[in-house]
Amino acid sequence: MFKKIIISILLIGLFIGAYIAYNMYSKIYKANVTLEKSKTAYFYIKTGSTFQDVSNGLYEGGYIKNRNSFEWVAEKKSNFKNNIKPGKYLLKEGMNNNDLIDLLRSGKQEPVKLSFDHIRTVKELAGKLSKNIEADSVSIYNLLTDAEFIDKYGLNKNTILTLFIPNTYEFYWNTSAEELVKRMAEEYKKFWNAERKEKARKLNLSQSEVSTLASIVQAEQSMRVDERPRVAGLYINRLRTGMLLQSDPTVIYAVGDFEIKRVTGKHLAVDSPYNTYKQAGLPPGPIVLPSIKSLDAVLNYEKHNYIYMCAKEDFSGYHNFAVGYDEHQRNARKYQQELNRRNIH
Repeated sequence: MFKKIIISILLIGLFIGAYIAYNMYSKIYKANVTLEKSKTAYFYIKTGSTFQDVSNGLYEGGYIKNRNSFEWVAEKKSNFKNNIKPGKYLLKEGMNNNDLIDLLRSGKQEPVKLSFDHIRTVKELAGKLSKNIEADSVSIYNLLTDAEFIDKYGLNKNTILTLFIPNTYEFYWNTSAEELVKRMAEEYKKFWNAERKEKARKLNLSQSEVSTLASIVQAEQSMRVDERPRVAGLYINRLRTGMLLQSDPTVIYAVGDFEIKRVTGKHLAVDSPYNTYKQAGLPPGPIVLPSIKSLDAVLNYEKHNYIYMCAKEDFSGYHNFAVGYDEHQRNARKYQQELNRRNIH
């Protein structure tokens, strides 16, 4: 009888031990991440988040099935609950708590790709950037309009856009506004290498002035990139001879109505440093964020004697160029006649 009692106690102990072991194993290694129909998903941890914020976000967001097991394993993992690392993390269907916590505590987040082009204003840029990183548009805008801050980069409110060279960059999602600008300054320095600086010097233009001229060239020739060096040469000729640039896109920028299809007399009369029909030389800053191709079109401009251009009558997106005003008038008449023929007003 005594032996039977001992054996029974041992069996019960084994069962209890097995149950405890299985329970612990399940908490640690059983799949807990559930993404429904998707195989992967991104989970964002905001800067300043607590462990409870993370746990709530995972459970309430439907990323994990069992919150208690997640929190139990997290308690056992050293340096996690008090060392939350913000960022964008890639979760995979069927991950267990051990793998999930190892990922989150490692800080191994997924980079985000950030691209920007066709930007006209700082407000527009801030809005574009904030869609891809944690920093909101207000913080980015406030930083890029802070005179004391942007002065550190040798720029002002009119030229700050030139710091941003359009391209595709990789950032971490939790990048701050300050870190963003610092990175852009590094990319700016890479772009403006010794060769490009020397070409700008020969043009007698600062780097910001090159960007401003490139923005006009790009706005004038948005379709045919291969014609931009010729357009750049035309505006450089005008600058060197003291002619007004008379660029319609600068007037549209001055008016602030980017839906304008045709510039009229009332637009040309607007009083603004960006109205190149009234103000000599380059405007104070770019009218659009110029692409790398546009910047290089200015630095490698086509040398010629043209000072006039008019859209080609074949509507190909190219222009007819002229040295003299009479030739330019003939080109303009051909284009106007084609407009009339096509009943375009």
